[in-house]
Amino acid sequence: MLFFSFVYNIVLIFAAILLLPVILVALIAVPKFRAGFWTKLGFYKNMNLNHEKETIFFHAVSVGEVNAIEALVKKTREVLPDVNIVLSTTTKTGQEIAHKKLSDTVNAITYFPFDFFFSVLSFLNTVKPDKIIIAETEIWPDFVYLAKKKNIPVYIINGRLSPHSYNGYKKFSFFFKLVLAQYKGIFMQTQDDVKRIIDVGANPEITKFMGNLKFDIKPTMNKEQITELANGLKLNGAKMIVAASTHKGEDEIILSVFKKLKKDFPELRLLLAPRHPERYEKVTELLKKSGFKFGKRSCKDTFENNDIIMLDTMGELMKMFSICHFAYIGGSFSNTGGHNPLEANIWEKPVVSGDCIFNFKDIYAYLTKTNAAKLASTEDELLGDMKYLLEDESFYKQACEDTRKIFEENSGAVNFVINVLNDHRYSKI
Repeated sequence: MLFFSFVYNIVLIFAAILLLPVILVALIAVPKFRAGFWTKLGFYKNMNLNHEKETIFFHAVSVGEVNAIEALVKKTREVLPDVNIVLSTTTKTGQEIAHKKLSDTVNAITYFPFDFFFSVLSFLNTVKPDKIIIAETEIWPDFVYLAKKKNIPVYIINGRLSPHSYNGYKKFSFFFKLVLAQYKGIFMQTQDDVKRIIDVGANPEITKFMGNLKFDIKPTMNKEQITELANGLKLNGAKMIVAASTHKGEDEIILSVFKKLKKDFPELRLLLAPRHPERYEKVTELLKKSGFKFGKRSCKDTFENNDIIMLDTMGELMKMFSICHFAYIGGSFSNTGGHNPLEANIWEKPVVSGDCIFNFKDIYAYLTKTNAAKLASTEDELLGDMKYLLEDESFYKQACEDTRKIFEENSGAVNFVINVLNDHRYSKI
């Protein structure tokens, strides 16, 4: 590996020199490229860590990975309260979400180094990690090689290797076999991912199936609380759709579809939850023009005399999924990239959405293999998907069962990693 590391660094340095004009232009013209540039290059500031304590370092590339490891990082703090926890990201948006969600949990948040030997050594000498946890399949040859030289165990968690990526990695398996041998453990989301990365060159003895961290969320209410919520809204047994996190242009689509559904299902109810509070006023105007009777959650209105309730309060959407028949997940007809469908699925409720779901494409890849989720490319397709869930009881029950099975098969990933951090045998508990 020493020879390959030497050649790898020479190639990187020469590539950086050749691309220097492009890099300089990018630094000037692209703000997100400038973010953390000097830190990534190796200019790490003192993080005021107590190095008499164990330090666990987590790396999450960007927003999706930070969201994925949020529960794990918080669980680590709960289980190992005295350790230093350091979190890095690669992107500016990743930094922003990390500070928003985890600044009260971790000791430091920084940027991951460029894979030059001097950048990596500066990082390792500053942070002095005892264990390194890298979310998803981030393979940086210099980083893992130099960490192993310092006897620091490095783990890939929540790893995935798509068939497309596998074909590329396979062509250079002679190199990746050497790199993957530097890891202490490689833990993948699915059994297929395990097979693919072993075929690329990972050691089968350290490569395990762990499930998916994104599925390690839990319901926050019991049956009595769910019943109390439904009674409080005076649903009286009526079926309710939750249209969650809608963006500009989607409210009109939802109201149009709802109007058509009401012709066949007159008792149907709609809870409309706009994504951004600053849009409440405009959505209210849409509701006034819709012809439906509507109320607002902030006014404690109920479905007793209303077809629609606008959820204009904060922090209540998650629990509203518990009493819906199914949910529409917004941001999927607005080029936003969608929002997390699992927040509804955890209640064993199927979801429908538009087909612009690039923020959660890995999650939807699981869900759409079953009836747990349906993607529509047009308003008419969305209407058809919703109507099918309302009128075909056997299909609806199967869709609900599919959501339960998905969580059953993929949960347990957080505890798996906690076992690793506690130096227990690799197991899902």
